[in-house]
Amino acid sequence: MKTVLLMRHAKSSWKDYKLKDFERPLSKRGKREAPMMGKMLAEKELVPQMILSSPAVRARSTAEIVSEKCGYRGEITYVDSFYLAEPEIYAAAIRSLPDEIERAMIIGHNPGLEALLQILSGQVESLPTSAIAYLVFPAQYWKEFDRVGHPEICELWRPPDKKYKK
Repeated sequence: MKTVLLMRHAKSSWKDYKLKDFERPLSKRGKREAPMMGKMLAEKELVPQMILSSPAVRARSTAEIVSEKCGYRGEITYVDSFYLAEPEIYAAAIRSLPDEIERAMIIGHNPGLEALLQILSGQVESLPTSAIAYLVFPAQYWKEFDRVGHPEICELWRPPDKKYKK
């Protein structure tokens, strides 16, 4: 079994309208929710073994905060193609993960990340900012992850209230 945590970056700020989209930082709400989600992963013993993230400022900040708060000790890999990626870009990255990794986290953007979740699970679910979808795949190798049937959405957390669906 392989586990993927799909996370949409935390809420970004639109205060400085002169900034390019790629450079937008986290808002106050994003800075509040990202640590909460990292702590939640630690509490649920879902610390990833690998984190792949978009290099956009808001995603990078989310990855750094979440990794610190959940106790992740590895390096974060920033994947240039994740910035505003289509679902297949995320899927290709997941298929190329090393097989010794059992739990990976992907931090990216909508609409691609939400579309990936819908394609993989066969369900229509929203991924608002800071949301995390916890998916389990009946696969032994990452290259099979989207070819062996739909993964199970174990839980879906949408802050700030941390309600989830099973």
